[in-house]
Amino acid sequence: MRAIDVMTPEVVVAAPDMTVQAVAKLLAENYISGMPVVDAQGQVIGMISEGDLLHRREIDTDAEADEHRRSWWLDFLASTRELASKYVKEHAHTVRDVMSNRIVSVAEDTSLAEIANLLELRRIKRVPVMRDGKLVGVVSRSNLIRALASVSPEALPATSNDQEIREAILRELSKHRWAQPSQNVIVKDGIVHLWGVIQSEEERRAICVAAESVPGVKEIESHLEFPMVLPAM
Repeated sequence: MRAIDVMTPEVVVAAPDMTVQAVAKLLAENYISGMPVVDAQGQVIGMISEGDLLHRREIDTDAEADEHRRSWWLDFLASTRELASKYVKEHAHTVRDVMSNRIVSVAEDTSLAEIANLLELRRIKRVPVMRDGKLVGVVSRSNLIRALASVSPEALPATSNDQEIREAILRELSKHRWAQPSQNVIVKDGIVHLWGVIQSEEERRAICVAAESVPGVKEIESHLEFPMVLPAM
């Protein structure tokens, strides 16, 4: 699946000269947590989100209101640039001064895997989708969750042959360092027997999940064990 398959095409946008109160109302009325900021030429120049509006003088969530709970050394270690930027976020009146201008965008044909990695690495919740420099949609974390919810497990091709099931499990395991040797995977009548030595409970669960994900698997029998510890002599 690609961005165009899951994106929200009717995008709510903010203008850079909107007031902070106006954009807060726009977020609340549309039940969204963020939106692109678009100039008069239709160019995306930033993103504005709930996070940009959390600490505000108007609702007593700014640094001055929280002064008695802040650690003085955090302010001492912060650069004047950081402190000035924080002040602007808390006191500025227009979207232009509060928005994030570090824009990360994707194209319509960007895969969902690429988008998911981008959202995670950049620690953001949405990306604008662009076509020839113009905004055509937005893909958010909720769009990816909806895509996942729309996939029916029954739609996956089932495999009934034990050998095919085993080969599929081994292909999946071969991608990971925590995998077990091929001889430790046995399939009989759709029941998968997993043998071997593991180093952690997380490894055990990962190996079982890898086997469970293969269509046609009826049951998992885990015989995975931790290394034997010999008593001190």
